[in-house]
Amino acid sequence: MLKQQHQFFVGLLVGADALVIAGASFAAWLGRKLILNSPPYWPEKPLSYPKNALVLATVPITLLAFQFFGLYLPRRDRSLFSETGQIFRACAIALLTVLAALFISDASLFEAAALPAVQPPTIHVFGRAIALDPGRVQIVLLTILLPVAMSLERASFRALLRTLRRRGWNLRHVAVIGVGRVAQITTRTLDRNSWTGIRVSFFISHWSQARRVTCEHRPILGGLDDIERLMAERTPDAVYVALPARHAADLPSVLARLEKFPVDVRIVPDVSPRYVPQSMSVSELDGMPILSYRESPTAGFGGLSKRILDILVGAGAIVVFAPVMLAIAALVRASGPGPIVFKQRRVSLGGQVFDIYKFRTMFHVADEGGAAHGATALRSRDGWTARNDPRVTTIGRWLRRTSLDELPQLFNVLVGDMSLVGPRPERPELIQRFREDWRGYMLRQHVKAGMTGWAQINGHRGDSSLRKRLQYDLFYVKNWSIAFDLKILWLTIFRGFIHKNAH
Repeated sequence: MLKQQHQFFVGLLVGADALVIAGASFAAWLGRKLILNSPPYWPEKPLSYPKNALVLATVPITLLAFQFFGLYLPRRDRSLFSETGQIFRACAIALLTVLAALFISDASLFEAAALPAVQPPTIHVFGRAIALDPGRVQIVLLTILLPVAMSLERASFRALLRTLRRRGWNLRHVAVIGVGRVAQITTRTLDRNSWTGIRVSFFISHWSQARRVTCEHRPILGGLDDIERLMAERTPDAVYVALPARHAADLPSVLARLEKFPVDVRIVPDVSPRYVPQSMSVSELDGMPILSYRESPTAGFGGLSKRILDILVGAGAIVVFAPVMLAIAALVRASGPGPIVFKQRRVSLGGQVFDIYKFRTMFHVADEGGAAHGATALRSRDGWTARNDPRVTTIGRWLRRTSLDELPQLFNVLVGDMSLVGPRPERPELIQRFREDWRGYMLRQHVKAGMTGWAQINGHRGDSSLRKRLQYDLFYVKNWSIAFDLKILWLTIFRGFIHKNAH
């Protein structure tokens, strides 16, 4: 629910940003006309208005600059002052990019409106006369209006979120590991900055067993020995690790144990921020340093753009493959009794369990469920279907070899259970085993499960090395981008359907 709320607010924020950027661009163009007294103030061709106001350049470039500066990431603990500084820097980069694009492409974009009939006025700067030509006036006005308007809009958006959070909406419930001075400072700072919507629900003591029952009027539910149990039972939205300096040696162990759970982890160090490794993302809340140790790479604008890509390409693929799916459905129906499409429980983003759709490829639907239905002996050592499994029908063997049995998952993509690109979803019982045996395995759940992925197009599918598959999946999670998704989709056409490990 929290991730869905966040995606909704990111979409709302992107739309509001686009409107404000366009408004600032129009205002700069109109201000230029008024200052230079050069009517008409409304162009004869309405479609030329966006071109004259540079809206077609300022809106996409500024949105990309905001994405680059992390202004669409869910940084609840970022102060308004810090965000305003980022806004001014992003706007400066955006305007420089717009100027470069206009200079390289065509100056006529910059001088779209007719020059004044009279000689333009001049101003003197350091003894040098500078003509107030239309282009300079418009850019100067935009340089002033854009960051100011965006800062006011973001402040208003924060006020809206603060009101909603005061009424119990869009809250994020977190756990704090540690009960010492730094943990108490963390809790008091979050309470004081209630606009973040972050609420500390419970504590986990930095001792192996809890030595008291409350801290800062919240319950201490256990010690370090109880981390796995409490994470499974309480499932917080995030964890703040705030260990005292004398317990710093426990930090690697705590982080390794938290890797078994798809939860955002942030570290509040008991040291000065200047000693923090530069590879971590460092933020500050009211003077309290916070290290962002691990986050979902698709949070913010990236997740929204990935979802748009899934909907557009997924819907198009359904239209293209509709005749193929109808033909396969007829063949599956002719292969024997049972449903054409079967459902199986799988796990996706954040540990969410969903029903994945596939064409039936075995004689009995119960066999498709795997070990849970007593088919352990016919499965590989890692739990996947073994090669030449006698339960697979003739048409099913061809469907598996060509991966066409997975086409119904396009509907999983449309409803949002899966993405087109991502680590392949696994069954819950396999995840329970792998997360204990393979360190970092649960990091795969920081992105949505996908129909295809970096591991699959590199041949690591079916009964192949789990270690190699995990390496490729973690590389994808670490280096995710829309461009990377598009590359994988393109390579899937040539490598994703038929492979020797598909069976």
